[in-house]
Amino acid sequence: MEYYNYIKSLHLIFVITWFAGLFYIPRLFIYHIEALDKPEPENSILSDQLKIMTRRLWYIITWPSAVLATLFAVWLLILVPDWLQMPWMHVKLAFVLLLFAYHAKTHHIFKQLQSDKTTWTSNQMRLWNEGSTLILFAVVFLVILKDAFNWIFGLIGIFLLAAMLMLGVKMYKRIRTRKQDH
Repeated sequence: MEYYNYIKSLHLIFVITWFAGLFYIPRLFIYHIEALDKPEPENSILSDQLKIMTRRLWYIITWPSAVLATLFAVWLLILVPDWLQMPWMHVKLAFVLLLFAYHAKTHHIFKQLQSDKTTWTSNQMRLWNEGSTLILFAVVFLVILKDAFNWIFGLIGIFLLAAMLMLGVKMYKRIRTRKQDH
C-alpha cells in the first residue's frame, strides 16, 4: 500500500488527459463539419489539416490516456477491493461505462470525419461536446461525496447543469446566426 498514492496520482493524471482529449476533439469535429460546407480549395485545406489534428489528438493523447486511466483504476480496485462493495462505487462504475460508450461513439464520429463524412450538424456536435462534461461532474461528485443522499443532490445538479449547457448552446447559436445575418 506504500505506492497507493502513486497509483492514485497516475490514475488522476490520465483521467485528466483523457477528458482533455474528450473535451477538445468534438470542438475539432465542429470545425471539420463546418469546413465541409466551405467552397474549394478552403474545404480541402481545412479538412486535411483538421484530420491531422484530430488523428494526433485521438491516437497520441486520448486513446493512450483512456487505456492508462483504466489500467490504474483496475490496479486501485485490486489494492482496495472493498470499494466494490460500496453503493457509490457501483454508481460511479455505471458512469464510467457511460464514459466508455461516449468514447466509443466519439471514435465512430472520428472515423467518419476521417473520410469527410458525417451525419451530424455542427450544432448537434456542440451538444455532443457537453456529454463528457456531464459525466465528469457526475463522477467527481460521486467520488467526493460518496453517500447516496448527497449524490442524489449531485445528480439533480447534473440535470440542472445539462439544462444550462443546452441553453448556452442555443444562445450561442442565436448569437452566431445574428452575426451571420449582419
